[in-house]
Amino acid sequence: MATASELIGMDFNLSEEHEAVQLAARDFAQNELLPGVIERDNAQTFDPSLRQRMGELGFLGMMVPPEYGGGGMDTLAYVIAMEEISKVDASASVMMSVNNSLVCWGLEAFGNESQKQKYLTRLASGEILGAFCLSEPEAGSDATSQQTLAEDKGDYYLLNGTKNWITNGATASVCLVIAQTYPEKRHKGINCLIVEKGMPGFSVGKKEDKMGIRASDTHSLMFSDVQVPKENRIGPDGFGFSFAMSTLNGGRIGIAAQALGIAAGAYELALQYAQERKAFGKAIFDHQAIQFKLADMATRLEAARLLVYKAARLKDQGKDYVQAAAMAKLYASDIAMWVTTEAVQIHGGYGYVKEYHVERLMRDAKITQIYEGTSEIQKLVIARGLTK
Repeated sequence: MATASELIGMDFNLSEEHEAVQLAARDFAQNELLPGVIERDNAQTFDPSLRQRMGELGFLGMMVPPEYGGGGMDTLAYVIAMEEISKVDASASVMMSVNNSLVCWGLEAFGNESQKQKYLTRLASGEILGAFCLSEPEAGSDATSQQTLAEDKGDYYLLNGTKNWITNGATASVCLVIAQTYPEKRHKGINCLIVEKGMPGFSVGKKEDKMGIRASDTHSLMFSDVQVPKENRIGPDGFGFSFAMSTLNGGRIGIAAQALGIAAGAYELALQYAQERKAFGKAIFDHQAIQFKLADMATRLEAARLLVYKAARLKDQGKDYVQAAAMAKLYASDIAMWVTTEAVQIHGGYGYVKEYHVERLMRDAKITQIYEGTSEIQKLVIARGLTK
């Protein structure tokens, strides 16, 4: 992990390319995602035309090389876009995060050429959507306790089990499924299999009725004697756990950016409201109590943004970014909860109703402390890195 001295002299200004990405993401979020975001949250549905539009704009395969249909951008460009989209609609950004950070990156980094040609090109362009299937009823933070079994049957695996809390569960055409092949080997006996929608025995369970990111497509997935060809295994036999952990390390940067965006969106709404709302004869922004809240919000947001950008830059430089990603996710998710709560408080009674958006951002913020590694898991990751 880079030390503070190594980071002195870092250019904090965005390049023209990064500024263009930021502008494009902001324009899409404000002009296309914002109209109808409350209605989508209420209905718990995401407009397929918006997903198609995200693919057309390149938001679903940002870091994938152009030869596989992606944008060929760096991680920093990706987190910049994630922040802007998350300011408005975290349901859209989690779909984007899973497809980019977990599915596309996992295939690009560890898939073979045949798998990349068959799946990655279509995923990167947004033609199809992907899902990452790790969590189970009894395997959340303890990812080694996989009960989903992938029995080796020679030229195929026989897949049986259930996966929970799967983002893009019903809409994904391709699922990366983590399953146990050799229980006696524990984490060294786990594989990752590419499972396609429509394979006999693969079914989608109930949709979760969630507190936040309600327009996001979250389902349980069931596998009953699904025959998965050996050619659909990613990496060597027993590589699945290493694949999952490596993929999640990068995914945490995306979720940190999502948390940052949720917080930034709430802050911007609170700042605007504070300048418009009057109490005791003047704008509430002119009251010191509100000024102090907004000053604290702005400061913590800037700190979170620097942590997220640092993790992204380390990843782009090919350096060890595991601890930095954990720090970014831990801090950004914590300030997302704090900032959104303060934004509701600044809005007063108006903050408690859907029309003003901040109550939805507050509900959306909570999941960032839970998925892709809880805050407690991030602290373990950080602590393990302290003695390296």
